[in-house]
Amino acid sequence: MSDPTTALPDANLRFRFQSESEKTQLQLIPELLSAGEVGLEVLKEFLLEQKSAPASLVAGKAYQAIYNANTPAATEFLQTHFPTGIVPLRSGRGIDYILLQKLLAQENFLEADRLTLQKLCELAGQDAVQRNWLYFSEVDKFPLTDLQTLDSLWVVHSEGKFGFSVQQKLWLSVGKNWEKLWSKIGWKTGNTWTRYPHEFTWNLNAPVGHLPLSNQLRGVRVIASLLSHPAWGG
Repeated sequence: MSDPTTALPDANLRFRFQSESEKTQLQLIPELLSAGEVGLEVLKEFLLEQKSAPASLVAGKAYQAIYNANTPAATEFLQTHFPTGIVPLRSGRGIDYILLQKLLAQENFLEADRLTLQKLCELAGQDAVQRNWLYFSEVDKFPLTDLQTLDSLWVVHSEGKFGFSVQQKLWLSVGKNWEKLWSKIGWKTGNTWTRYPHEFTWNLNAPVGHLPLSNQLRGVRVIASLLSHPAWGG
């Protein structure tokens, strides 16, 4: 009797994908996409099985693959089962993060970065929206819920490379030394700051922690408040 996992191409793909580690699953997603509708069905099944669990890196990548397939069936599936995306868009202040999730799903990291600053300013209040930058004292008052939502969106849609929590771990790993952090995340080379926007890397080839950006022209107090926020569990 033949092995049921090799009886059909989709069964073989499904078995391979579900039995692998997270790292290998991420690597297999392009192969699933190259298999066309069969591969998309495997990803759809995976997302439905993971629906009640916190969004993982693989779920984020699977969601992006289906989203960017842009077929009627893919669009209907996402509208039915994940109408606002793969990451729960929780907010303590009624902030709408749907467009940010769409931009990140498209890997449009430049526009997502700009919108992230806008959302942080919305959290801070109308004065911050008008000036388009933050005071560190405003950051201290941000709800944990919103920062965790923003962070999850960046982490889940970047294979774990981007996000405030990623930057916070790197900051701690270099003993909270800002100069070491700037070099590590690609914001500075020697004594020269990376120039916005053209010298930054707006794709997954960027250094870990490269995004989202934080304006250092007014010093480090804002990013220090962000990376020290209780949202990251200390």
